[in-house]
Amino acid sequence: MKVRKFAIADASLERSPGQQADVFVGNLVDEQHGGPITVGYGRYAPGQSLSETMAVDDVMIVLEGRLSVVTDAGTVTAGPGEIVYMPKGEAVTIRSHEEGAVTAYVTYPHWRQEHR
Repeated sequence: MKVRKFAIADASLERSPGQQADVFVGNLVDEQHGGPITVGYGRYAPGQSLSETMAVDDVMIVLEGRLSVVTDAGTVTAGPGEIVYMPKGEAVTIRSHEEGAVTAYVTYPHWRQEHR
């Protein structure tokens, strides 16, 4: 792979696999590109909730809006410029606030392989 720059306009967003919420994701680098990680963007409509057990290590950077990540250990709320790390195996519920949210994410290994 070579050095590349991305913007959210480069992502083809689709509904997050296995979810009914208005949560959309778009990979820009993944196993199809030969990289060891997945990089992409996410968009959460206002007042949405997504629950899952993390199949991969996931780093989520909030670009716009606010999100809360609820686990058995408590709740972490993040806004623009803040980062949330969700380790593999952790059961999480991600909730968007009234303004929704836009995120960037990096996962290791590739999360889409886990959904095949």
